[in-house]
Amino acid sequence: MKKTILFIYLISVLVSAEEPFTGNINALKADPVYAISLSKYPKWHAFALLRNGKTIEFISVKSMMQVFFNQAQFKKRKLIDDQIKTLWVKDFINGEKIEASKAVYLFGSRMVGPHGDDLIPFSSESNAKLFMMKNGGTKILPYSKLTQGLIRYLDM
Repeated sequence: MKKTILFIYLISVLVSAEEPFTGNINALKADPVYAISLSKYPKWHAFALLRNGKTIEFISVKSMMQVFFNQAQFKKRKLIDDQIKTLWVKDFINGEKIEASKAVYLFGSRMVGPHGDDLIPFSSESNAKLFMMKNGGTKILPYSKLTQGLIRYLDM
């Protein structure tokens, strides 16, 4: 069912695009994993800098990490054209862009991301705790605890 909805959405994006589709979904200003318009959820954005200097923008941390853990698959499908060099996220409170490996992530919040359950990034544990007091959360995780299994669990 998800694949059918995603296919229909992607076709509608392609048909309504002002520019012809070049094979690069980011050229259409949509997330490469979920094909959600990037303009809808700017607080959630995450970024990957590729080794060739290009930057890919994602709708959320979950989307970015799916590509990070499956780079070969996304490269084969021509959604990325080089290996990822650096990952970046935005602090959910102040919007500050920080390197993903230096951020902490809130798991289990009542706040739902653009595509369901997601990890919410913060520049510091104190920011995460402040957010957690208002919006709930199960655990604050360092970058080293973000695993492919966790990302898969969030996408169920």
